[in-house]
Amino acid sequence: MKNPLLLHNKNRKFETLVENITKYTTGIAELYIFDILKNVEQVKFELDKPFLAGMLAGKKIIHIDGMKCFEFLPGEFLIVPDNKALTIDFPEASKENTTQCFALTIDTDIIAQTVDYFNSKVAIEDENNNWKYYDDKELPAHLIHNESVKNVVNRLVNAFVSSDTSKDMIVELTLKELIIRLLQTKARQVILYSVNTQINDTRIGEVVKYIKQHLTDKNIKIDDLANLACMSTSHFYKQFKNTLKISPVDYINNERIKFAKKLLSNGKNINITDVAYKSGFNSVSYFNRMFKKYEMITPSAYLKALRLKAQKK
Repeated sequence: MKNPLLLHNKNRKFETLVENITKYTTGIAELYIFDILKNVEQVKFELDKPFLAGMLAGKKIIHIDGMKCFEFLPGEFLIVPDNKALTIDFPEASKENTTQCFALTIDTDIIAQTVDYFNSKVAIEDENNNWKYYDDKELPAHLIHNESVKNVVNRLVNAFVSSDTSKDMIVELTLKELIIRLLQTKARQVILYSVNTQINDTRIGEVVKYIKQHLTDKNIKIDDLANLACMSTSHFYKQFKNTLKISPVDYINNERIKFAKKLLSNGKNINITDVAYKSGFNSVSYFNRMFKKYEMITPSAYLKALRLKAQKK
């Protein structure tokens, strides 16, 4: 297999000696590659989503509350719960020997769907015939010498940094394989805990399911969602945000923007106005503002970039 770092290394640009970050995204996942060119200690790192961390070149030393500090080397992986702080030392990094590592976040819906599929196909020996949540679920899982996970991660990184026209599809399929591989390791408790805590109230879970089923309905109202959850509007708003760490309005808009990106990516003759209304927005101007808010680019610029990319093929 072609080294996944070749294309990244060719295109990367260094702006600092510590934590040069290159971000690769699809609609369901984000891959961050960090290039460190300086021996540095006590670098703080934390994400508000669960993530998979791995080494690509060099080594680092990781300090985590509740765990003994340890060396982290290429071929090793760490599955980290959301909002879990890491403190990292890079003892060998230099301009001549760049230390490279990555962090991968995956859309919780994809994790949940894959977990459900996995549970439906595999018999698990416990009282619920389902994966069990373990007591150490809030600590990261450190995987060493797992060739199956390593092979999938290499293919995944390669897919992310490529310019293949089928990139999104390849990434999605490989992500699902990665999740299954991780479910077969001690990392499963972190994955399952992360999914579970995203929707820890069944009433909020029903609302989320309703939103996804009626995403393109322009008449979704917060009062109606509160009634569905059998809560007052104010209590529902607070409970929803406490559960998903995002307001109901922001959640709906974010999901609609994800859907809009799929329409823009798949449609040959589609235009911005059609996408706005097909995605559940009542106003094209509001759609433009929300798209820019979540994607840091206007929908027209995003569509133009997609078309230029297609022309180069």
